[in-house]
Amino acid sequence: MSDSASSLVDFVASMGGERSLRVEENYGDGFVRLRVAEAERRQAKHDIRCIEDVVIEMLRNSRDAGAENIFVATTREGATRYLTVLDDGCGIPQEMQDKIFEARVTSKLESVHMDRWGIHGRGMALYSVRENAQSARVMSSAPGLGSAIRIVTDAETLAERKDQSTWPTLGTDDEGNQVVATGPHNIVRTCCEFALEERGRCNVYFGSPAEMVATARRRVKPTVEGSSLLFIDDLSELPVLERMHAAADASELMRVSGSLGLDMSERTAHRIIAGQIHPQRSVLKRLTHKSDKSIERAVDLMKDRRGLKISKGDAEEFSRAVERDFRILAEKYYLNLSDEPRIRVSRGKIVVTFDIDESD
Repeated sequence: MSDSASSLVDFVASMGGERSLRVEENYGDGFVRLRVAEAERRQAKHDIRCIEDVVIEMLRNSRDAGAENIFVATTREGATRYLTVLDDGCGIPQEMQDKIFEARVTSKLESVHMDRWGIHGRGMALYSVRENAQSARVMSSAPGLGSAIRIVTDAETLAERKDQSTWPTLGTDDEGNQVVATGPHNIVRTCCEFALEERGRCNVYFGSPAEMVATARRRVKPTVEGSSLLFIDDLSELPVLERMHAAADASELMRVSGSLGLDMSERTAHRIIAGQIHPQRSVLKRLTHKSDKSIERAVDLMKDRRGLKISKGDAEEFSRAVERDFRILAEKYYLNLSDEPRIRVSRGKIVVTFDIDESD
């Protein structure tokens, strides 16, 4: 061990106290193995009781890696749950990509810290995830390029909520703060609660693998564009979240996505490129858009509520129709929508709002 590494170990160990975390081994690049009591190692497996616990640990892991954008892709086939988490955090060196799933390995030298979900930073989170999963592996990562980690679990051995499709609603607490008010404690609610807690620090996107690929292609701004891509020998040299945007055709998009743990057919890749699979908004934007106003304030029983009503299905169909017509302007003035057209019905009028992507 080098003198600098030894000094680091001595410094952390010198923080003292029988209960303090101490460094057992230094791996370089900020990764260390902590000394943790055997009882804590055994307890780690029981920290994960359901798939939702896995999701929050993966979200916290991405946050602590400095990620600003986190993509959570999940699907289930029979009893098998597939979960892939991609981020633009600091990344993981090749030689550490297996070790991070070992007990007590962490990059958090500043010791443990608390958040609303409990203690974090002991180097036990990814270990406990792997112990409760059929498999857990880093699909792709490198320093400065972000990470893609795939988890496969068995729903018969690791529980999950039966209702995984219902989105929660937003309300306010007694102090006027926004909170997730109602809805099953499923994967999407876990993502919403995390996004609300980390508002302003992390953007969280949630959906199927195909939806997350479409979202990454649309929402992630490339750092390498145009002719500069000609000098890149392999798309794996690009940041994880930018590779899908750089894919030249459906075949390459399918291959690149698969290498990140986002499996799909070539037909699905064609649909993404054709714009038939729409990018998703962040879970926070979707949550606030679906706010349950009845939770936030009392209903005015004296208010005249008569007026035009349009069903959700008809509004969505109309939105798709005007989105197609918008292409006339889009092609002529090089415009792109940042979201699907919004239809609002009020007294005496129907308002259609087109949100233009100003980053283009």
